[in-house]
Parts: sequence; C-alpha cells; structure tokens
Amino acid sequence: MIDYSGLYQRMANTPLAGWAQQLSGQIEKRLDPKRYGDLPKWQAAVAAMPEAPPVSCDFSRGAVRIGDGGELDDKQRETLTRQLKQLHPWRKGPFELFGIHIDTEWHSDWKWDRLKDHISPLAGRTVLDVGCGNGYHCWRMKGAGAELVIGVDPTPLFTLQYEVMHRYAGEQGVYVLPLGIDDVPEKLEAFDTVFSMGVLYHRRSPLDHLLQLRDCLAPGGELVLETLVVEGDEHTCLFPEDRYARMGNVWFLPSVLMLERWLRRCRFTNIRTVDVTTTSTDEQRATDWMTFQSLADFLDPDDHRKSIEGYPAPRRAIIIAQKD
Repeated sequence: MIDYSGLYQRMANTPLAGWAQQLSGQIEKRLDPKRYGDLPKWQAAVAAMPEAPPVSCDFSRGAVRIGDGGELDDKQRETLTRQLKQLHPWRKGPFELFGIHIDTEWHSDWKWDRLKDHISPLAGRTVLDVGCGNGYHCWRMKGAGAELVIGVDPTPLFTLQYEVMHRYAGEQGVYVLPLGIDDVPEKLEAFDTVFSMGVLYHRRSPLDHLLQLRDCLAPGGELVLETLVVEGDEHTCLFPEDRYARMGNVWFLPSVLMLERWLRRCRFTNIRTVDVTTTSTDEQRATDWMTFQSLADFLDPDDHRKSIEGYPAPRRAIIIAQKD
C-alpha cells in the first residue's frame, strides 16, 4: 500500500480533516487486487526498482526532473528502465528520472504552457487536480509554488506511476489518490484552485460535474477547466451517436459559448476563455513509452480536420472561472 501518512498529517486541522478520516478506506477499496488483476504485477515492478539516495528535483521544467542521472550506475539505470516499462502505457508527461527520458503519449507540458500565465498564482495554495492521470500536472503545480496538491484519478496504473516519482522525490506535498471526483466529499469547499482537464466530456451530466467542482472550491477559489469543444454559437453542442475519435465514453462537446453559459448557470463568475487549440499529432502520439494507437489513428486519414467518424477533429479550450 502506498504510504499517504504525509498527506494525512497535512490534512489535519484543516478543512480537509473530515475527508482524511475516510481516505484510508477509500484507497484500500480502490487498490484491491480483486478488482484489478494487473495490480500485483504493477506493484512488483515498483518494488523491484533500485534504491537511491535523496535527490535533487526540478518541477518547473517541461520534463519533470527527479535526479540528475549520476545517482545510479548503468546496471541500476537499466533495471529502472525495464521496470518503468512494466508500467506501460505512460500517457502524461514527460519526465526525466535519473537521466531516463520518459517520452509520454501527451506533451502535457504544452497544455501547461498554454494556461500557466492566465491562472492566479499558485504560491501557497491548496490545489485539487481532478482526473490527474499519473500526476504530471500536479508536479508542475508544485513547481509553481502550490503548498499542497492533491490529484484524483481512479485508474490504479496511474497511481503506481505517480508512486515511482513520489518514491524518489520524497515528501513534496504532492499526492495522487486512486479515486474519482465522486469520492470527494460533497460541499468540501477546501481548495483554492481546482483543475479539471480532460474530464468534462467523459461525464454523462456535465452540469453536475461543474457543480461538484464548485463545491470543492473555497469561497473566492478558482476553477481551471480544459475540455473538448466544437465551433459554433451559444446553442451548439455535439452529442456523438456512438464513439468520438474512437473513444466510447464521450458525451457532450459544447461550443465555447455554450460552455461559458453552462458555467454561468452553475453560478461561476469572472468567466474567461484563455485558449482554444486544435490537438495536433505532435502533441498526442505513440512513443516507445506508449505503443498503442494514438491521435493519428483516430483521425480521418484523408482529412485530419475530421475524426475517424467524421466529426470535427479534437479541439480543446481552457476556461478559467471563479466561485464567489
């Protein structure tokens, strides 16, 4: 079991204290090998990674760096690389771990570069990252000065990928939990900033998701929302017949104007769209660390302006809003 004792200590005597009392049981349930047959294999891969002394870290660069490569010998680095590959696929990153470049499917650093200059300064803030994957952006949030970063993602593999980084970086105030947004207590009102990136279109009820995010925020807190959108006016919303870009769990893709309307209806204020970008096959692609199909396989081979199903190609917006 991953050691979250540092998190429990940080949550004590804060608005998060009530949640801390539930967390142990929630995590144990999520990391149950009976639910996930590959979990023991992933845990064994992490356990077999070489030990290392305390290392220097840099969470402010595009590739999150832990160690500089001189702490391990060639044999240890080979062992570490082999065990890291047992945690395939690596989707969010990149990372530099003891000189090993983990070239992930997503250039998640590009997304961070698109939003970092528009959000409120994270220095000293308590932050929640919903749908955080392996925690890449959580480390970047820490690099931007956040006091405490909690990421939630229900995929156990991503939690084990996070555990690798936590194991070598040590206690940094960054934690990824194998939970979903539905596991976060209602009306918690404890976070200064809440990120939801790449989640909204996976929710059957997008307005309920926005209200959940609002309930996580302290008064005056900031929401950073990134999601798939389509072109159109305030009445436009795409509801795929079946799959979208070969994803089977995509529900609502609004226009930016429709999305802003949703946020207003959910009582957010100071709503502003800071970026709209069509996802390129340079930003999302197959690599040696993610060898499955990727974006190029999900687009019309004759017209990359369309998904394989004929819908508009993936286009993502970043919207920032405030809870009064």
